[in-house]
Amino acid sequence: MDVILLQKVANLGTIGDRVKVKSGYGRNFLLPSGKATLATPTNVARFEVRRAELEKIAGEQLGGAQGRAAGLADFRLSITAKAGSEGKLFGSVGTTDIAEACTAAGHPVTRSEVRLPAGPLRSVGEHQVTLHLHTDVEVTLSVTIVAEEQA
Repeated sequence: MDVILLQKVANLGTIGDRVKVKSGYGRNFLLPSGKATLATPTNVARFEVRRAELEKIAGEQLGGAQGRAAGLADFRLSITAKAGSEGKLFGSVGTTDIAEACTAAGHPVTRSEVRLPAGPLRSVGEHQVTLHLHTDVEVTLSVTIVAEEQA
């Protein structure tokens, strides 16, 4: 399936690239999410008319992501959770918990932007978490998990 990318897609291409993708990927992800359009002669002409507008939008999104990254550069997140005497958590801290804590601290982050390649955090201490704000912008966030005081 031949498509024209309307946005930058990681590991695939940038705006305006004409790429060949598997039909399931194009039909189920790229086309419904508005990231691409079929590469028909009509759509190619329509894309060339809208190219400047799409590039301007992409530039604004990149600038916004870079601004958010600058705000998160020196930010350290602290989360309190119930833990046992050996430092293991009762449960875990996942992407939702980190996103909610960041948002509560004044740095709006969505759950889909938080990357935990090793899975949920299950121990007390300092952990490094990656925030994927844009296809070109990633920030490493220091998350400290503190054991909740037992009464």
